[in-house]
Amino acid sequence: MQFKALIMDGKAMVRSMTRISHEIIEHNKGIDDVIIVGIHSRGVPLAEKIAERINVIEGKSVSVATLDITKYRDDISQEEKDLKKTFESTLKGFDVKNKHIVLVDDVLYTGRTVRAALDAVMDIGRPLTIQLAVLVDRGHRELPIRPDYVGKNVPTSSKESVKVHLKDVDGTDEVVIYSK
Repeated sequence: MQFKALIMDGKAMVRSMTRISHEIIEHNKGIDDVIIVGIHSRGVPLAEKIAERINVIEGKSVSVATLDITKYRDDISQEEKDLKKTFESTLKGFDVKNKHIVLVDDVLYTGRTVRAALDAVMDIGRPLTIQLAVLVDRGHRELPIRPDYVGKNVPTSSKESVKVHLKDVDGTDEVVIYSK
């Protein structure tokens, strides 16, 4: 892959996550009965950052959980699923009934990750609503899935790749487009 463009630097990412946090609070009329759920792997630190911002804005904590969708994916074989390291979804420890679940992921592309996440949540229980927050929406949907909260819409070609780099994981906060 070859570097093509820097889409968001660290400051732009903070601004986007702050805006998303405000939108989540406004849409849900506060944070009572809201659970922020990070989709493993890049969605988890983003969910934590959004929850931190909500805490600062509201002056109280919002529940945060993680979700591993490996066994729900339709783009890898059962053999590959068995070989992948999986993580325990902490959402399993929550009672999701009458809760507003906000799924958080880094990049929305075909919608297949979100479809798998929806299946995983529904296996745990039936929440009041399931909402979707993404840092980047790059288009190219294969399924009828639309995010409720978007940091940035970035039209891309299918020959490009969008990568979110996080300081906690990669040493820097940025969103980059690469040519395949």
